[in-house]
Amino acid sequence: MLVVVFGIAVVVASAALGDTVWHGVVERGNALAFGLLVAVGELARWGGAEDREAAPLGAAGALAYALLGEVAGRPTHHGGLQVVAIVVAGTLVGCIPHVARGKGASLDHVTRRVLTVGFAAVCFQPLYNEGVLAGWFGDGAYYALLLVGLLVLTALCDAVLAAAMAHARTRWPFGPLLRDELRAMLGIGSAVCATGAVMALAVAVAGLWALPLISLPLLLTQLAFRRYAVVKATYRQTITSLARATEIAGYTPHGHARRVAALSRAVGRDLGLSQPDLSVLEYAALMHDIGQLSLVDPVAEGATAALPPAQQRRIALLGGAVVRQTGVDTQVAVVVERQADPYREQPLTARIVRTANAYDEMAREQGPQGPLRALESLRLATGREYQPEVVEALARVVCKPGLSLGSVG
Repeated sequence: MLVVVFGIAVVVASAALGDTVWHGVVERGNALAFGLLVAVGELARWGGAEDREAAPLGAAGALAYALLGEVAGRPTHHGGLQVVAIVVAGTLVGCIPHVARGKGASLDHVTRRVLTVGFAAVCFQPLYNEGVLAGWFGDGAYYALLLVGLLVLTALCDAVLAAAMAHARTRWPFGPLLRDELRAMLGIGSAVCATGAVMALAVAVAGLWALPLISLPLLLTQLAFRRYAVVKATYRQTITSLARATEIAGYTPHGHARRVAALSRAVGRDLGLSQPDLSVLEYAALMHDIGQLSLVDPVAEGATAALPPAQQRRIALLGGAVVRQTGVDTQVAVVVERQADPYREQPLTARIVRTANAYDEMAREQGPQGPLRALESLRLATGREYQPEVVEALARVVCKPGLSLGSVG
């Protein structure tokens, strides 16, 4: 799947660059302005490959050029292939400094940019250049609605493509991945689409001077998202530091909380949890043992799964009380409190934490054959202690090659 998508993107980009070099660049001033805008957008990129849209200004500029019909009242004549060529060139130029620092755009990002911009350009440019759109929609409100509709359709195609590529790469369920992509469209995705439409309309009336003015609001939005990401990262680091308190105090082995969190998040992904639920699950898994700080005598190796149910519930309730005092989301405290309840009474997130914790404890205790024996023990206890679907999801996760449990993803 990924090879096919990458191959299509390479063919489209190569054909566009070859055609543009062979026939020359039409309306070079327009092409240079939008190429520079895309490059500046890539230079201003933030975050990493995991972010939904790390270069929103570049994406908006690319979409605006794909839907550009006029500049200051004068019709344009560039075609869809030139749009792709200019966007590819601008993207590559803007990525050079990031690549030099080892933080360039991911291959998935460039592939999606090529295919989505190509889709928008193919839907708009041929019909516009032949006068079909002018005859159908004129140049008033219906034309603006047409641009918005094309951008929404392009965004939907991008979401489907992103979810399909993530599914092919990770084998996580396609439905939840698509749901998360569509939810992300309501954030920075909607700002990108709106800016792309406004850019195309503003340039049609005011000329290329409108580009820097229209770009400013999106740059401010990008700055706000960047600050939000910093706050979120700080929040996560605080939770991770709190989770290490049990390790520092000698109640749990080194790395246990991080391994349980990584396992829990991977199992949640496999079972199709949404992104907000995955965040709650990860935080709860990091802090699932914090109730042990209330014990006078530490449990040997922090292995709470082997304790009597009453003692497990006492530790879980104390842990939930501690989490509530820290100001962390109350949903996290609920998961921590209910991790020791009978599994049929637990929410799915608590079932996952319970299973991941037991697996890590069992696998650690039983030597080189620990993972297989731990899975066997969990399967024998399904229906009584653990939910069968969660255990099977855990088995799929730990059997995946290249799984790293040393850090939380």
